[in-house]
Amino acid sequence: MTAGVWLGALLLLAACAPAPARTGGIVSTNPCADAILAVVAPDRLAAVSHYSHDPGATSMPLALARRWPATSGTAEEVIARRPDLVVTDSFAPAASREAYARAGLKVLTLDIAATIPASEAQVATLAAAAGRPERGAALIRAIDGAIPRATGPRPPALLFIAGDLANGGGTLLDALLQRAGFRNAAADYGLAFTGALPIETIAAHPPRVILSDDDGRSANLRRRVLDRVGARTVEARFPRRLMNCGGPALIPALRRLAAIRAQVLS
Repeated sequence: MTAGVWLGALLLLAACAPAPARTGGIVSTNPCADAILAVVAPDRLAAVSHYSHDPGATSMPLALARRWPATSGTAEEVIARRPDLVVTDSFAPAASREAYARAGLKVLTLDIAATIPASEAQVATLAAAAGRPERGAALIRAIDGAIPRATGPRPPALLFIAGDLANGGGTLLDALLQRAGFRNAAADYGLAFTGALPIETIAAHPPRVILSDDDGRSANLRRRVLDRVGARTVEARFPRRLMNCGGPALIPALRRLAAIRAQVLS
């Protein structure tokens, strides 16, 4: 069974299974953990973060995310559920984490995964914490199977997260671009980290590829200006849902990037 078929089957099973019990279980306040747990331990997941119910912030299909209630992220709301485990992140307010400790709750705190191996380590950690290590291992195999064996030219690509905010180096998206056979063009414009990139700067030296999921004012202006200067830039849609997190989202993200690169090089 291929990685994509395996993940699709597992997501289908998660979506069709009876609604999980709402007592105990795992409450996640981290959207990346939400998406991982929905695949490796849907029966243990009791509540997801409010981000997963937001079309602009979720990392999994909304229909799947909405099988679980969402918390607003307040410590009071989480504690009231008396979960077996709270999954949070290093950006959560210190007061919330202290409140969990005072309430005697077990807490797992995640950091940002900036590489594919780091994301896979989070999968293994969450799966083990949920008592489903074998499902975590299966998801990691699926991710590894989706990594392209890219050879040949590495087209320079700019990935816009939103508006004129371009993805820089040292991020998971940067790692995905590289593994899919692109070169992150952010450095060509002096952008060491994720940040705003003015259209004038891009127009002076257009990239080969622009990836975005934005039809707003900045994106439309960028298209008009690049067309006016006769740029040979290929613009391809890269869904926002694939930009937010790693875990299971890595599989469709890598496959989408590989398809775009094949189109550019054809």
